[in-house]
Amino acid sequence: MEKLQLTKDPVLQRDLEEIADSEMIQWERFRGKTILITGATGLIGSQASMALTLAGKKRDLNLKVLALVRNKEKAEKMLGSCLGHGLSFLVGDVTELPKMEERIDFILHGAGVTASKQFVEKPVETILTTLKGTQAMLDLAKSQEAEGMVYLSSMEAYGVVDPEHYIVKERDYGYIDPLEVRSSYSESKRMAEGLCAAYAHEYGLPVKNARLAQTFGAGIPQSENRVFAQFARSILKGEDLVLHTDGSKAHCYCYTSDAVLGLLKILLEGEPGQAYNVSNEETFSTIREMAQMLVDGYPQSGSRLVFDIPEDANLYGYAPPSRMLVNSEKLQALGWKPQVNLAGMYSRLMESMKGWKEFQKGQEE
Repeated sequence: MEKLQLTKDPVLQRDLEEIADSEMIQWERFRGKTILITGATGLIGSQASMALTLAGKKRDLNLKVLALVRNKEKAEKMLGSCLGHGLSFLVGDVTELPKMEERIDFILHGAGVTASKQFVEKPVETILTTLKGTQAMLDLAKSQEAEGMVYLSSMEAYGVVDPEHYIVKERDYGYIDPLEVRSSYSESKRMAEGLCAAYAHEYGLPVKNARLAQTFGAGIPQSENRVFAQFARSILKGEDLVLHTDGSKAHCYCYTSDAVLGLLKILLEGEPGQAYNVSNEETFSTIREMAQMLVDGYPQSGSRLVFDIPEDANLYGYAPPSRMLVNSEKLQALGWKPQVNLAGMYSRLMESMKGWKEFQKGQEE
């Protein structure tokens, strides 16, 4: 069979091939099925859409991927190569689903507000998009008698945990101030998880929650401005890595292809009503340690680590300082294991970013 090339980015294509070739997943469960993916133009949603399309073709599964998108033009730029190979678009909003004729067998629900500044500037929209969108997906899964659904939650659902007990499993929870405007995101994630658990209990719906550590890798959008993208750009441009906090926040991360495999594992083998952490524990580090790793690992860049801390960091939508090692034993017990460490994550990310015009232009000059 002719190789299906879904992207011009060789790093991303390799990631997609690794997912499609992985033996962690019971691919036959997807034979002849339709999977609906919301948030399909987001980082994880887009890569899940492409990887499932590729796996369907390589394994001759007759798998259909239905990508829910709000902006068809944006979706065509990102996922146009998948059209005609098992993927099709459903244009609409997750809170007001358009009519669909397709039978839906599986759902990956990842739509929601993800930009930190929006949590502060649009807290009402952040909350309502999460809750209304999740309810709409749960009702759809219920009416279709879907075989499985995964809600993409976040490690922020844990809140701020006790620094003395920073290793966090699925039954451990920290503190969230519901009156703090930045809590619009974390509180809505908790409530959406509770709604999923309620549907699992009351209606027997096979829905599971996936609590994702911060995920990044090849294929991030050029508009991405979270700290990992800022650090990678700075190294590639030979600029200083600037921290706007003291860098003491310590968390785990996960590479995109590892995260997609984790979600598929939960979708097919997770226990209904349960939550699973999707995290690479080996990546645990403070922001400052991560920045220093890059400065030390790429001395040819000439980049230094510097601090520029504003008086009120809350205006930037930064999460509260915390120290949290998100334990993934529960997911690993299903047979999942992350493959890419933190240095490898940045290596693949920056190799992918070299294909961006801003860096190609710099090389030409």
